[in-house]
Parts: sequence; C-alpha cells; structure tokens
Amino acid sequence: MKNMILIVVVAAGVVFLGGCAEMDQRQRSTVAGGAIGAGVGAIIGNQSGNPVTGAVVGGAAGALIGNQVAR
Repeated sequence: MKNMILIVVVAAGVVFLGGCAEMDQRQRSTVAGGAIGAGVGAIIGNQSGNPVTGAVVGGAAGALIGNQVAR
C-alpha cells in the first residue's frame, strides 16, 4: 500500500510539472526521468524491503539520466 501511495504522489507530480508550458525539453526530460526512476526504484526497493530508499535513489538516478539525455 505504501508503494502505491508513493507512485501516485510521483505520478501526480509529473502531471503537475509536465503541464507547465514554460518548461524546456531538458527540464521535462529531467522530471520524467526522475518520476520513472522513482517508480522503478520503489518497485525494486520493495523487493529488498525498503521501497522509500529505492524510490529516492531511483528518482535521483532517473533525473540525472533524463537531464543528460536531453542535452
């Protein structure tokens, strides 16, 4: 249940930030990468018993990757 709440919060944040017309491609890629990374990290973290840490680490890694991809 905790994972689902985290995923819903992250998804809501993506929808909110994704709707900002003033965001450039790099910012959108960073947000999307962070959201996807957080979701995947939460799922993997759940398997190891710590979904919150997985979400944080996955989100940070995804944001970095999204930022680099958009260059």
